[in-house]
Amino acid sequence: MFRDPTDPGMCLEKSLCFAQKYEYLGVLSAVRRRIGKRFLTVPILDALRTEWIAAIELPPKGAQTGSGSTPASSQERRATVRRMLPLPVAIGNDDVLTNFSELGLAESLLRAVAAEGYETPTAIQTAAIPLCLTGHDVLGIAQTGTGKTAAFVLPLLQRLSAEAVAPQPRTCRALILAPTRELAAQIADCIRSYGRFLKLSSTMVVGGVKAGPQIAALNRGVDILVATPGRLLDHMGSGVVRLDTVRTVILDEADQMLDLGFMPAIRRILTKTPKQRQTCLFSATMPPPIRQLAAEFLKNPKEVQATPVSRPVERIAQRVIPVAAADKRTVLVNLLRGEANGRTIVFTRTKHGADRVAKHLAQAGLTAAAIHGNKSQNQRTRALDGFKTGETRILVATDIAARGIDIDAVSHVVNFELPNVPEVYVHRIGRTARAGAEGTAITLCDPAERGLLRDIEKLIARTLLKDGGSSAVVPQNRPAQPEERKPTTARRRRRKTSPRTLPNAA
Repeated sequence: MFRDPTDPGMCLEKSLCFAQKYEYLGVLSAVRRRIGKRFLTVPILDALRTEWIAAIELPPKGAQTGSGSTPASSQERRATVRRMLPLPVAIGNDDVLTNFSELGLAESLLRAVAAEGYETPTAIQTAAIPLCLTGHDVLGIAQTGTGKTAAFVLPLLQRLSAEAVAPQPRTCRALILAPTRELAAQIADCIRSYGRFLKLSSTMVVGGVKAGPQIAALNRGVDILVATPGRLLDHMGSGVVRLDTVRTVILDEADQMLDLGFMPAIRRILTKTPKQRQTCLFSATMPPPIRQLAAEFLKNPKEVQATPVSRPVERIAQRVIPVAAADKRTVLVNLLRGEANGRTIVFTRTKHGADRVAKHLAQAGLTAAAIHGNKSQNQRTRALDGFKTGETRILVATDIAARGIDIDAVSHVVNFELPNVPEVYVHRIGRTARAGAEGTAITLCDPAERGLLRDIEKLIARTLLKDGGSSAVVPQNRPAQPEERKPTTARRRRRKTSPRTLPNAA
């Protein structure tokens, strides 16, 4: 991404898309060679002013050069454009823009951002906020923990506050859909934090809690509704809320929201919203099949991809421990008593498995709490609150907690069992190394899970375990090899009376 060095505060969206108009000249390829492909995953040369383009006098195709000897070649025309280009300012994950004021945000939002302790926007925020402010449909892809929530909450708050329209009873002006209750709660917290200086109302509609307070809030009408699909459909069916006044729809963790299991609910909800609306999808991963499903909900979307798809944060140290399935609990206890002695999340594949692991850790004298779909909302909230405050050091969770849960200072993530879907691995380990910190992800892999491990390695383009490696761990309190079982008395008796053991009578 680029910005005008003479006008660092200009809004990127107000400038022409130079790459789209002059891509046939090879400008995009030339600039990629200068700053690296990783900063140009989408055409984002918008920071060249209109007057710059008008001032570029390109020799017409086939025209004579200065010497008048030969026609101007494509290479010479590209060189002419390159000389006109200003020195680019590359924007990566850590070096984006000087501050949030360069994104065109209102002063009230800048104060709220400063109060939260943030000074420099991330890559996804720099790319998505200007597009969301202008009403474009946006498909945002970025690594987990890079600030996707603020990338859509900040422009949404600014657009709603600028319209200055009060919501009607039983309606909302903006709808944010989230796959889990925990993620919905996190989004609602962000809205309250960033909108503290704005007079906007918001409420959260999720299952697992009493519907009375939700109905009361919806009867008054709200500016922003954060909901999970199931409970929202319940309220829509009972006439508590209607969506005919929605101007903006945002789907967070879009790949999970648009998965086959969510499609019927998403279709029913979106058909009740106006056709003329802004729709934004944000996620850490966007596999091709899910991208096709997302295409029907967005109109001419602007894709912003701050990092390669399905690549975990580079600050996460990843390693795999080969271990037998029967030894995993013992190895886990040794890890939590030794290396992983900080705030740690342990992921299991099933709900009952999470309960069993949490019980085993408690018997070993380690403070742990389990969180999964069978827990009530109050139990899940207490477990998360205890983990955030440090009262509970270990949180054992299913993949319900792998999406969007922003808990600071998580030093380790342990995959007690590998996920069946490779993309889930990226979300799991993304619970550590957040907000610029570093973290460690440890995976306990038994022989039956080697296939799942290979799928993960293919997805993230990294070898986590080399064949023949010597990183296997044998628990200290278990024998390396089981003792050979001695034959029982009954088996010895059968051997003595067996015809094959009788002496030959002949």
